[in-house]
Amino acid sequence: MFNFKAFRAIDEPERCQKFVQGHSDVLRQYGVTKVTSSNNDWMKNPFVYVVTVEKDDTQEVVSGLRIHIAHPDFPLPMEQAVSQVDHKIFDLVKEYSSLGTGEVSGLWNSKSISGYGIGAVLLIRAGIAIATQLKLGSLLALVAEYTLKPSLQKGFEIETGIGNSGTFFYPKLDLVATSIVMKDPENLPLADSSERAKIIELRNNVQFQKTEVGAKGEFEVNYDLLVKNNNWRNDI
Repeated sequence: MFNFKAFRAIDEPERCQKFVQGHSDVLRQYGVTKVTSSNNDWMKNPFVYVVTVEKDDTQEVVSGLRIHIAHPDFPLPMEQAVSQVDHKIFDLVKEYSSLGTGEVSGLWNSKSISGYGIGAVLLIRAGIAIATQLKLGSLLALVAEYTLKPSLQKGFEIETGIGNSGTFFYPKLDLVATSIVMKDPENLPLADSSERAKIIELRNNVQFQKTEVGAKGEFEVNYDLLVKNNNWRNDI
């Protein structure tokens, strides 16, 4: 059994600390010791929302992602990262911010659960599903090669206005990252029909249990995607 939990970062400091520890361990396994999105200041950012995945038997956080909502006082992780090579990122984020935009960031998955499809499949769906609770007009992300295809299937498209037609060498020179955007998280016009249906299911049933199927067979997931304190616009 895996438990998915959505929450505002500043409301759950202990759960955030588990996220940080798990994410750091995974980055070290891949030889990445410095990366902008691993800066832990986000735990005190009132415009950051998180989805974690815990193993039910151990309460260990084994996967997670964050959504950083664009705000003048809190630059997005991709603004800090991409601006090192392309300053157009600032105007791009400002343009999308007019209707509210957030960056899906810090997606990670423990090697201990690889093969289930939790990170690149279920977790991305969950992140998109809560975007409507946050009333976001768009979602941005900077993704690795292995998460590009599943992200496009879920309705993202490559944002070619920055970098080399949307690509960058980040966080290391031998790793390629691609900037992507979802311009309509409400209607998901570019998503595959099956993905759209599954995201809408999560959106309409924010608290429920479901049997999911991955490469390792069937497993139970308990979803709790009801985001409390989601009216971030009141804090602007």
